[in-house]
Amino acid sequence: MVLGALLFATMGLCVKIASAWFTSAELVFYRGIIGIVFLWLLARNLGVSLGTRYPGMHAWRSLIGVVSLGAWFYAIAHLPLATAVTLNYMSSVWIAAFLVGGALLAWVPVPGRDGSIPRPPLQGPLILTVLAGFVGVVLMLKPSVGGDQGFAGLMGLLSGLTAAFAYMQVVALSRAGEPEARTVFYFAVGSAVAGGLAAAVEGFTPLSRWTLEHALWLLPVGVLAAGGQLCMTRAYATAKTESGTLLVANLQYSGIIFAAIYGVVLFGDRIDVLGWTGMALIIASGIAATFLRQRSLPKAPAEEH
Repeated sequence: MVLGALLFATMGLCVKIASAWFTSAELVFYRGIIGIVFLWLLARNLGVSLGTRYPGMHAWRSLIGVVSLGAWFYAIAHLPLATAVTLNYMSSVWIAAFLVGGALLAWVPVPGRDGSIPRPPLQGPLILTVLAGFVGVVLMLKPSVGGDQGFAGLMGLLSGLTAAFAYMQVVALSRAGEPEARTVFYFAVGSAVAGGLAAAVEGFTPLSRWTLEHALWLLPVGVLAAGGQLCMTRAYATAKTESGTLLVANLQYSGIIFAAIYGVVLFGDRIDVLGWTGMALIIASGIAATFLRQRSLPKAPAEEH
């Protein structure tokens, strides 16, 4: 899991560099194309058929996954790397918020024998984790942030929100018996199609403006993403116990640390005390949300980026 988190953080680094020459839509497209080739070869090597009985489920997972990916790439291009990565990892906090909201919506008040109406299940610990996560967001982005960075912050939050939906859809596909390689393959197809359409509307970067350096930064975006997914899948597959699964799920937050190191060392990003505090709050709330969710939900596969 730590290796997978490192690969995803490194992918973010490559996306940030490549964003100087390519739009977010183009990066989503090229990531999808490279992923299709890589995952087709992997599925063939593993003997996994790419035919599916659940095209609708894959289409929905690809749609929300592409929205998450595009929003995340935009945030990476316009925010400090650690900030963009941290906002994307808000997915666990969003899932906790969904659990709280779902419990309240499903609650039916049943009068007691004395005629009293019980209070709705507030799920105090989960509510606290959600509040802590959003306090962390405020500390990181600060209400005074505006202009392009303000919009990029919203895109970062959108990437985390839609990543939560994508994660839950991956869980549903796993329960339906879909192999991980097949699920990730169709996500790559969706990325290539949606990214290609969006890039066609915006306009692709003319080949005359390409250099070998530009092209070389595209390859690791797709390869590192696929490698990160494989590492995460392997990590969850080898975590045979509940405590092992919980440890693996929490180690994914090491990606925020890797991204912070990349941002400070390579890009000269300056993160003040409030920013570091906000990151710590989001990490803590994400870990707490994962722990609380682990007690009520069955074992789930790795999150997709």
